[in-house]
Amino acid sequence: MSHEAILLLFLLAGAVFLYITQWVSIEITSLAIIVALSLLGILEPAEALSGFSNPATLTVASMLVLSAGLERAGVVDYVARLLSRGSSGGMLRLLVILAIPTIGFSAFMNNTPVVALMIPVALTMARRAKVAPSRVLLPLSYFSILGGTCTLFGTSTNILIDALYRQGGGPGFGVFEFTPLGLVFVGVGLVYVLLFAPRILPERTALADLLAIQAPGRFITEVILKPGSRYLGMTLGTAFPENRDVTTLQLVRGEEAMLKPKPDFVLEAGDVLYVESTARNLHHIFQDPELERGTAVADEERVPIFSLLAGDFPSDPAALGLQDSPSTERIQSVDLRIAEAVVTPASRFVDRPVRSLGLSRKHGVQVLAIRRHGKQHQYQLRDLRLSAGDVLLVQGEPTSLRLIHEEGDFLLVEGVEKTLTFPEKAPLAVGILMAVVIMAALGVAPIVFLALAGIGAMLATRCLDMRAAVRAVEPEVLLLLASTIPLGIAIQKVGLASQAAGGLIHLVGEANPWWVVATLYLITSFLTEIVSNNATAVLLAPVALGAAAHLGIDPKPLLIAVAFGASASFATPIGYQTNTLVMGPGGYKFRDYLKFGLPLNLLMALTASILIPWIWPLTATP
Repeated sequence: MSHEAILLLFLLAGAVFLYITQWVSIEITSLAIIVALSLLGILEPAEALSGFSNPATLTVASMLVLSAGLERAGVVDYVARLLSRGSSGGMLRLLVILAIPTIGFSAFMNNTPVVALMIPVALTMARRAKVAPSRVLLPLSYFSILGGTCTLFGTSTNILIDALYRQGGGPGFGVFEFTPLGLVFVGVGLVYVLLFAPRILPERTALADLLAIQAPGRFITEVILKPGSRYLGMTLGTAFPENRDVTTLQLVRGEEAMLKPKPDFVLEAGDVLYVESTARNLHHIFQDPELERGTAVADEERVPIFSLLAGDFPSDPAALGLQDSPSTERIQSVDLRIAEAVVTPASRFVDRPVRSLGLSRKHGVQVLAIRRHGKQHQYQLRDLRLSAGDVLLVQGEPTSLRLIHEEGDFLLVEGVEKTLTFPEKAPLAVGILMAVVIMAALGVAPIVFLALAGIGAMLATRCLDMRAAVRAVEPEVLLLLASTIPLGIAIQKVGLASQAAGGLIHLVGEANPWWVVATLYLITSFLTEIVSNNATAVLLAPVALGAAAHLGIDPKPLLIAVAFGASASFATPIGYQTNTLVMGPGGYKFRDYLKFGLPLNLLMALTASILIPWIWPLTATP
């Protein structure tokens, strides 16, 4: 093995480790890879920088902007709400109604904004059908993943595989060449979800659902049991009997949240209770010296919680025990709402502590609690660093909450009504995207130029403004592509691709290339769950090309196996952005993904292994 190959192996190991652990951001890791490839002498500087000018990178960036145009026009939101009118009829009907627009739009749009727009609709429909959000949000993510496999535009992985195939001297893939297998994946996945979602998925309530109190004049607040309190050792029913008209909605002990705890639950020091009652009863509770009123994070400090749920605050601030609060005057004059905000995968606040966000200083928004991996955090919130998928329970005025949603760092899923931005532009936005798709299918021009032309049309017709277009370009995704593409070049250049392909063929044998397809799919699917779909595709596409050359067969079926294996990611919350996005609102834990997603991964592997050689025959190259 050459000196360059050994250096590259160490670089690959380090890159995979950092992508998995995310000790530093993906952007920093990506830039480090580009610099290292050149400084270590593995690639020439032009080769190390080639990812920035690669058609795949530019096409993915363009499709992100085109997707933003459809999002701003309200196309997804309009169709979803139209279908939601028929949402009564139980969980299965609800899942089918959610599947129709999600799969359809994901075939031509970036999956993440589709799911982001569908989450509030799904929560509304689930509440109407009396179904827990945890029973529908993970299927929603799966529907978007399955829809993305249907066309070349459906996912950045397909675009990337197409570019790598052309870079390797192949003809590339057509816009609808993925469609036959993609539709089978949709059918198999839909049947699986409908059969097993009611049996496997947990029943958990969204954080904001606890605050959906409809009775006028009733409020929710948070109380904490102090050490040495007389309540310690009492049962919940004894401490807060029913005749006091105080309802405990949730009890949090450590990081475990218990919804509607039973009256015989024994209280301990530090227990946090979300209680709901009238203003008069809450006033008496706040006067109890052995109960501590909860607080919210306002940037660098904590302030008392004032949780307006329904109706108006009493004109007398003493009714809620606010005499000593410096915020009393302001609280009386504003309409405070509580909302649930999810940290998006592309948020600039990822890996930043809550105290540095400036939400209170800039927008008057306070953080009440954070839910992560199904656990609720309320202590030391100021120093907690945010991760993609975290759910923040926030309090603020409706205009402020809408503003933090529109800035793109948070997905506001509960608490404030959102309106369509430019609904009158919807037909134009759809027409522009369809024109790009049709011309690309007819081969009028390279896809990258058609996509760029589509962006120009969106801007010219004001379906999209320049600010929204720039915000739609996700630096994390583009830098990941810009770094992994030269990494793929390096793998081929130093001979690692050929050696890995030879090892793969030695493992499964040359007699039946079907086993090569199956093994390649399984390896890709496994790596995707712990790294990312695009990084996995770049690492294994050269191996697929090398294996095809070694066997003397058409590389297309092997590349298809890599494309679908990298896209069909169901078993972890980190393998695909949409899985991360639904984790917080659904209250999911890591094991929920394994339980529900791993069988689907194996089912898709079996489906792909059987159908890929049939749709794309393993014929010898001429």
